[in-house]
Amino acid sequence: MITGICRIELILFEVNSLKEKRMIIKSIIGRIKAKFNISVSEVGAHDLWGRSAIGFACVSTQTKHANQMLNNVISFIERDGRVEIITQDIEYVSLFEE
Repeated sequence: MITGICRIELILFEVNSLKEKRMIIKSIIGRIKAKFNISVSEVGAHDLWGRSAIGFACVSTQTKHANQMLNNVISFIERDGRVEIITQDIEYVSLFEE
């Protein structure tokens, strides 16, 4: 079993309050969950207006598939004009080796 884990840091454009930020992040997270059916959450920069960190993970039997899933989510976020990815960290954890 392979677990793919990704953490991305985002800059949010034209955000003037935490309320606006939360609306954008909640929208992105909801769309990711609906489209990709993976675990995703805001994991950092909770009190900064123009920044956010999102973490997401998937479980697969192959590293290639996990990598493809994570990259699809990253591409999906990149196409959202409200945010820009400034850093991304991907890690793979292999459990229960056969």
